[in-house]
Amino acid sequence: MIDPKLPKFDWGMRVVALADLINDGSYPDREPDALLAGAGTVGEVVQVGRHTETDTPVYLVEFPDGSVIGCLEDEIARAS
Repeated sequence: MIDPKLPKFDWGMRVVALADLINDGSYPDREPDALLAGAGTVGEVVQVGRHTETDTPVYLVEFPDGSVIGCLEDEIARAS
């Protein structure tokens, strides 16, 4: 059994994308491999969930263009 990892970020927290976030097919209205949010883009955590298979936190982050993107902890950091 995998021990659940506690979330590092909370709802309402400002975070920054650490790398370019690319469409992996999760956004059918956007081109495959389209840039969803560039590295350095600041957004806000609007929901914290869990990946069911690995029991790790997944963050829904709203970026300035209105896109809400699912991010893992290694893709975002607390914005200063």
